Amino acid sequence: MIELQHISKRHRAGAVETTALDAVDLQIEAGEYLAITGPSGCGKSTLLGLLGLLDRPSSGRYLLQGEDLTQRSERELAAIRRGRIGFVFQSFNLVDELTVADNVQLALRYGELPAKAQRQRVAEVLERLGLAHRAAHHPSQLSGGQQQRVAIARAIAARPALLLADEPTGNLDSAHGQEVMRLLRELNDEGTTLVMVTHSAEHAAMASRTLRLLDGRVLVDAPLELAA
Repeated sequence: MIELQHISKRHRAGAVETTALDAVDLQIEAGEYLAITGPSGCGKSTLLGLLGLLDRPSSGRYLLQGEDLTQRSERELAAIRRGRIGFVFQSFNLVDELTVADNVQLALRYGELPAKAQRQRVAEVLERLGLAHRAAHHPSQLSGGQQQRVAIARAIAARPALLLADEPTGNLDSAHGQEVMRLLRELNDEGTTLVMVTHSAEHAAMASRTLRLLDGRVLVDAPLELAA
């Protein structure tokens, strides 16, 4: 599904250049559940941003389903993200002025679905995540776990093939965190390719494969049973 070939990302501040990722090679197959781990500052979130086409590499090639996206325009990349990639972040990134239903519908606003079909899709995904009774509420009226479920609903409303999660339980207590992890596992079991950044060894153990980074390089890339 995704192939990164010698991907590097460098940041420059004045005369100082830092390397966030250093010649990373990575293949992700459709339907995989990949956990990206490593200490703070090792390049995890940078890699996730590149995978999600939110950032561009300084060098190397990005192939999505065999198609080289490295030289695509920002408009083209935005269109690809909209149709194929969903995002779940540690901070929920919900718009408090909008209702739960409207927050979820944001993911469908610039797609091809007519308004009636959008509302039906929103109702379906809220029902699935146990949030139908909260559709008219605002995010500030919800618990942290409920807000993260709304964020997941928004991420999957367009039925993306790839779901990227950056510390999705980082702002949740353990009970709500386990609930979110169960939802992500269900989505992966249904065929969604899932890539998750996490500091939690327990949550990483739920994935089928672990990528461990250190200083912007891949230290370990192995199926779960070999990654410990």
